[in-house]
Amino acid sequence: MADVTIIEGADAGAIADWLEARLAEAMAACEGEVAITVPGGSTPFPIMEQLVARDLDWSRLVVWPGDDRIVPEDHEASNTGKIRALFEPVGARIHALSEDARPPHFAVAWLGMGGDGHIASLFPNTDPRVDDAQLVRRLTPDPLPPHAPFDRITLTIPALLNSDALLFTLGGASDKREVFDAAVASEHDLPIARLLGATSQKATCFA
Repeated sequence: MADVTIIEGADAGAIADWLEARLAEAMAACEGEVAITVPGGSTPFPIMEQLVARDLDWSRLVVWPGDDRIVPEDHEASNTGKIRALFEPVGARIHALSEDARPPHFAVAWLGMGGDGHIASLFPNTDPRVDDAQLVRRLTPDPLPPHAPFDRITLTIPALLNSDALLFTLGGASDKREVFDAAVASEHDLPIARLLGATSQKATCFA
């Protein structure tokens, strides 16, 4: 069973506090750049807005999207464009996903989760594997979400597991919490359960 701490009722500021502390620890533990992967969707961006106001050496941070829609960065559906608009002005470097990208070791792999148990763009139909030989994949969700009917590019489970800590933000959705709790208890085989079943690092979930 994965080692998961679940924190309830935290607002965007409290989650930004947690992230600030983890990134500060990572920067204190090494010289040079520190990498984090971050999710898209509606829940994370208010947290990121709080985070970029914190006193960190942003010039040392490299931010990787965990996934994105295959659209130009100036498209309203682009995660990378939104992430770039937040983090570049404070001095962080953004590394857009590509199929030949080589993701680094992440201080934090920050993920959301869908009600169907998908993480990043690893939807159930894509059959994500913990032993995937690729670190980045281009995939087509099935069914395509009607609000974002695009092919995706995503980090795979091995890329996400190459991290010091896992962070999940569920946005207070009760249906997601049920799926997440069942994954922790190994009661299904959805992508979130596959990831948690393979993790050896600490995981924190803001439910």
